Amino acid sequence: QVQLVESGGGLVQAGGSLRLSCAASGRTFSSYAMAWFRQGPGKEREFVAAINWSDGTYYVDSVKGRFTISRDNAKNTVYLQMNNLKPEDTAVYYCAAALSWARVTRTNALDAWGQGTLVTVSS
Repeated sequence: QVQLVESGGGLVQAGGSLRLSCAASGRTFSSYAMAWFRQGPGKEREFVAAINWSDGTYYVDSVKGRFTISRDNAKNTVYLQMNNLKPEDTAVYYCAAALSWARVTRTNALDAWGQGTLVTVSS
């Protein structure tokens, strides 16, 4: 099973940018669809973005045009570039992996999770 470690969170002003990284262990990283989820204060964990084996991507409507997910299979890493950040983007961001693209947006159906990294956007 793949193990995931996120990094890159921090404090940023509204309108700013951050890039999150998720490093995966194991030799089967390229077999997984990868996703980012987030959990804001007092909110349930929600899907943000996903990328499959052929670099196909899918985003929640609220981040389309602002966030970009990408992966580097040679480095076993998935990224989330976040631009034009808003205070409502404040959350703990989690990296997740799924062997099935059909399950990649389902919080209760992922195969592995990272520990999360906090993003705080000030107004």
